[in-house]
Amino acid sequence: MNVDAIRDGIVIDHITAGLGRRLYSLLGLEDARVPVALLTNVSSAKLGRKDIIKVDANIPVDFNVIGYVDPGATVNIIRDGNLVEKKQIDMPEILVNVVRCKNPRCITSCEQELTHKFRLSNREKKEYRCIYCETKAAHLWELNK
Repeated sequence: MNVDAIRDGIVIDHITAGLGRRLYSLLGLEDARVPVALLTNVSSAKLGRKDIIKVDANIPVDFNVIGYVDPGATVNIIRDGNLVEKKQIDMPEILVNVVRCKNPRCITSCEQELTHKFRLSNREKKEYRCIYCETKAAHLWELNK
């Protein structure tokens, strides 16, 4: 399979196999009007299998979303066909409007204009809690697609 090199844009690499589709969706790439390639189950010496997302345009991408979905991923910034920066992604301390609070009694349930904010509460368990009610955020596999 051949996927052309990109001229200007980003490559999200080293995504844990199986998480690429979720990341693609959370980043809103299905609505992007630019060339985007999602490669799944690509062979990797480091991971065995991995997913890759290539975006052939300079569009804003929320690194916090990437860190929430897969903190081991890397982001390569490409300009004029050359790698100009490689970023190691880590878990963000605060998530804003990435996931929604599932607690029906949370203030975000009745105050629709409030942002959904979660803070990292346990790095080892990849656990986030709502800043308003302390409800634990659903894990990726529990979220609606």
